[in-house]
Amino acid sequence: MEDVFTVAQAGKYCNVSAKTIINWIESGHIEAYKTVGGHRRIKKSSLGIFMSKQGIPFPEEEVPDTRKRILVIDDDPIIVETIVQSLEEDEFDYEVISASDGFEAGIQVNHFKPHLLILDIMMPDIKGYEVCQKVKSNPDTKETKIIVLSAYLDEAKFKQMKDHGADVCFSKPLPLSQLKEEVARLLGLI
Repeated sequence: MEDVFTVAQAGKYCNVSAKTIINWIESGHIEAYKTVGGHRRIKKSSLGIFMSKQGIPFPEEEVPDTRKRILVIDDDPIIVETIVQSLEEDEFDYEVISASDGFEAGIQVNHFKPHLLILDIMMPDIKGYEVCQKVKSNPDTKETKIIVLSAYLDEAKFKQMKDHGADVCFSKPLPLSQLKEEVARLLGLI
């Protein structure tokens, strides 16, 4: 199967910013496709063709994947897309995936092994505090950072979520710039 890059990975490969890659895609210079979740992906062969045409040097060696993994768990697809796209286009190179329910979230925590969760505490099939407790009580995932989101948080609920293992709590509507800063801080990037 052919290698596929995220926007951030393609930027690293070409030694340019993720925003530059997005501009090249939008102007039709690089062929890309979108995943079901709306994330841009670029085949390595398409990127290679573009780099050759433009005279962009290829990296001498493959760059090891040291990206921080983030799992966004929310049943609202618009919120998920907004958060994922914002993080994928961030200056830091994150690998971001999403889950829309508690069952999928459980599978992804075990399989994807995220460094950080962004979690809506009110989902139809599972409560956020249960996810926090499960993640923090498991020796394999206890170091995972957790950011909790809710439209209905007050000081008492904030404290309850922190007691269950949340590192940071945000109220919706989401302040994206604050969220991005908190993500980078929790992951030790700033």
